[in-house]
Amino acid sequence: MNGRNLPMNLEVARPGVDTFWGEMASCEHVLQVYRSESVFRDTLAGFIGDGLERGEATIVIATAAHRSSLEVRLREAGNDLDSARADARYIALDAAETLSRFLRQGFPDTACFERVVRDVVLQARGPGRPVRVFGEMVALLWADGLTDATLRLEQLWNELLAREQLTLFCAYPRIGATRDLSDAFTDICAAHSQVAFV
Repeated sequence: MNGRNLPMNLEVARPGVDTFWGEMASCEHVLQVYRSESVFRDTLAGFIGDGLERGEATIVIATAAHRSSLEVRLREAGNDLDSARADARYIALDAAETLSRFLRQGFPDTACFERVVRDVVLQARGPGRPVRVFGEMVALLWADGLTDATLRLEQLWNELLAREQLTLFCAYPRIGATRDLSDAFTDICAAHSQVAFV
């Protein structure tokens, strides 16, 4: 979907989480702009849970609150996270801490991003298995008003996605993402293959 032509007031009917992720192709870069924290948490649990069920590697780069909530949901759904962690099928990292490892003066450094994030992807990939990533770092940059840095990080993810063939899910809270109908947020939408406002 080309975000440049996307009406910012678009409301997308919420499909079943399993259906949404089940129909998604590999190498997608999906953006969810959400109003409801519970809808976002359901979507995230569906994305990671579906990956684990398929034997894929999953990487979660999120806030502590979102990681904790996700792990509760995954365990309730019967996922053995200890086993998944042991064989690098489930890797959870703190978004702010990971971001700090490649930001230089408030802007993503390409070489540092490659070193930090690509290394995690290669660790997760293991013996040729598909990789799914949830990244909340872009939402943190956007919330801090670092528009150019946010867009650059989305671009770096796209470059990595093209080389490493992973599936990437980003999410922005709607209250912050659409604070204005700026060209910048239109550019953010355009950096994704699918955009859903829920």
